[in-house]
Amino acid sequence: MSEPVRVVAVDDEPIPRETLAALLTAAPDVELVAVCATGRGAVDAVREHRPDALFLDVQMPGLDGFGVIEALLDEPLPVIVFATAHDDYALAAFDVEAVDYLLKPFTDERFNQALERVRERVAALRTMASKSQTLAVHRAGLIERVDVSAIVWIESADQYVKLHTADDVHLMRESMANLEAQLDPERFLRVHRTVIVASEHVRAIETLRSGNGRLTVGGDVWLPVARARVADVKRRLG
Repeated sequence: MSEPVRVVAVDDEPIPRETLAALLTAAPDVELVAVCATGRGAVDAVREHRPDALFLDVQMPGLDGFGVIEALLDEPLPVIVFATAHDDYALAAFDVEAVDYLLKPFTDERFNQALERVRERVAALRTMASKSQTLAVHRAGLIERVDVSAIVWIESADQYVKLHTADDVHLMRESMANLEAQLDPERFLRVHRTVIVASEHVRAIETLRSGNGRLTVGGDVWLPVARARVADVKRRLG
């Protein structure tokens, strides 16, 4: 895998957290972008860093592991590995498509097995994204192909998304989270729960008094930017 696997690690207990961080740091193809002690910190870290994978404890005070996932459901989830001392949640973990369930204390060998599963899933997702040059949309009983490079911005519309190009709007039955996972993250930014924009079409961005933001794409279309994403969007846009 050419690019490192970017990981956030979460555990409310200091010793397991340090152990997990040390194992991840020692892996040559892993970039540990954040280590968190709380569920709320995990949500913030995922939104800020957009990691490929999340090693996540289950039982934590306040927001637990499943609460973290629920808080991120409107966004593309990282690959999940649960690391916990409790075996009660294994079935629920796989219900949310976790790739592995590490029972503490685990051996280095068992950790490496989980990390290999993460590598395989991340590689598969990257391959899928790189092949997504067009999107299939249905219109009047026909299937059209929309060139991804023509998309200016995308908005959610109930169980559909609207793909806005320079001269048309295409309706596609897909969730925002699944669609975002198919798009090149270097070109497309999720700026709001309901909006994805193509970064090359952004003309201006500003922060409002409320702390939320807005940006303009194309001619004079203004789109909302969520407060939690303003700083990251400004950084990404340079």
